[in-house]
Amino acid sequence: MCASYGLDPRFTDAELLAEADDAVLEGLRSWAEQNAGETLRPTGKNLRNLNPLVTAHDGAAVLEPAWWGYLVDGQPARFPSINTRSERLQDRPGGMRNRALVPSTGWYEMQKPDRVWHEFGLGRGLLFGMAAVTQRGRTPDGEWVTCYSIVMRPAPPYLANIHDRMPVLIPTSFADDWLTGEPTRELIDEALLAAADLDERVAAVPRSDDKGAQTLF
Repeated sequence: MCASYGLDPRFTDAELLAEADDAVLEGLRSWAEQNAGETLRPTGKNLRNLNPLVTAHDGAAVLEPAWWGYLVDGQPARFPSINTRSERLQDRPGGMRNRALVPSTGWYEMQKPDRVWHEFGLGRGLLFGMAAVTQRGRTPDGEWVTCYSIVMRPAPPYLANIHDRMPVLIPTSFADDWLTGEPTRELIDEALLAAADLDERVAAVPRSDDKGAQTLF
């Protein structure tokens, strides 16, 4: 599962959107600078952070703050909701009615049984998008927000010894399709094929401790 990731304000926009809007990129840089290098973690009972999310409105990519994980009846869901298996979406494509891209420069997983944290990415500072599904939810304060869940797939063999799952990375060539395409089995199948094209570029670097690392850059 992906339970934490980072967003370095010094990113490049090479793998997020084929035609990245300047307002989206500036918004991401501004948010990342204000976040002061903190690791992005799920929103919940104690952490009320809203993370930047790229969604589509009227066919254009826009940036909005979003709650990581689902809200049910004004409270964080009691079931695991920060991640969604790609296999589940293949079986139930209706779960893809609303989709987004999660901007990131790296995600973090622990290798067991050694308990060594690793940072995964496409290269230091390279911005990329992780596939997400979204739904609206009401916060404990009564406000309605967009909630998101990162889509996870089986990791390729050379990464599986570190962690058996990884986010579905969406290359720029498929970003528009993911954001605006019809929610069908074919869409998630095509997303997985597009993500596999990036596999050779994914690298993992050991970190001493994800929990104690206060800065990402």
